[in-house]
Amino acid sequence: MPSGYITQYIDVAQLTLWAFWFFFFGVVFFIRREDKREGYPAESLRTGGVTKMMEGFPPLPKPKTFTLPHNGGEVVKPSPDRPQYDFKAEPIAPFPGAPLAPVGNPMLAGVGPGAYAVRSNKPDITHAGETRIVPMRVAKHFKVVDRDPDPRGMDVVGADGEIGGKITDIWVDRAEPQVRYLELETKNKKRVLVPIGLAKVLGKKGQVRVRSILGSQFADAPTLANYDQITLAEEDKVSAYYGGGTLYATPDRAEPFL
Repeated sequence: MPSGYITQYIDVAQLTLWAFWFFFFGVVFFIRREDKREGYPAESLRTGGVTKMMEGFPPLPKPKTFTLPHNGGEVVKPSPDRPQYDFKAEPIAPFPGAPLAPVGNPMLAGVGPGAYAVRSNKPDITHAGETRIVPMRVAKHFKVVDRDPDPRGMDVVGADGEIGGKITDIWVDRAEPQVRYLELETKNKKRVLVPIGLAKVLGKKGQVRVRSILGSQFADAPTLANYDQITLAEEDKVSAYYGGGTLYATPDRAEPFL
């Protein structure tokens, strides 16, 4: 019998090949289970509830507790909570997978460009343990350089040219020294934030222009629980509101361009 044979029909090479296939199947099975830790159990649009069919094969992994960094607490995945937040939208047709149309204020519906992730309701922090994004009234060592216009005190103008409020402070990132938000007070005395990426400071005109929403729509922007900090969840909701305005601020924006 040649070297390497175990019996007349089984040799070492054959066993090695079978061992590889069993190992490969185990790896795929493990990965497919692990990728179901987020977003499951899935909800069926046809039945409106959770079904075993939506879970598929392989089944969900056993719940595991993860300790989050920076005193973020613990989170269990798969979570007993619903993986999806309650958005305000309805299907435009009675079949599964139909597009969703916003209900009520489309910029607050949580769909389309106004969708957001369900993040932690705690602020991001620096490596030194400080709150990362804060207004300059808190981060007093920050200042606006002389060659740049200071937006504080300027009017905020929407896409329609209407004034929506007045800038009262600048929110900076302590980890990456730059501006993240502009704080403004609306005409109804409401304090809201505008992402700096969607604002243009016009120093010569003495105003800040925001093209994603109208002047009257600043009054409906999300507010913060604490105006000395912003949580991760609030960051997503604030950005989602102005992102939603790029499509929903006016009816014609949702229509074909041509």
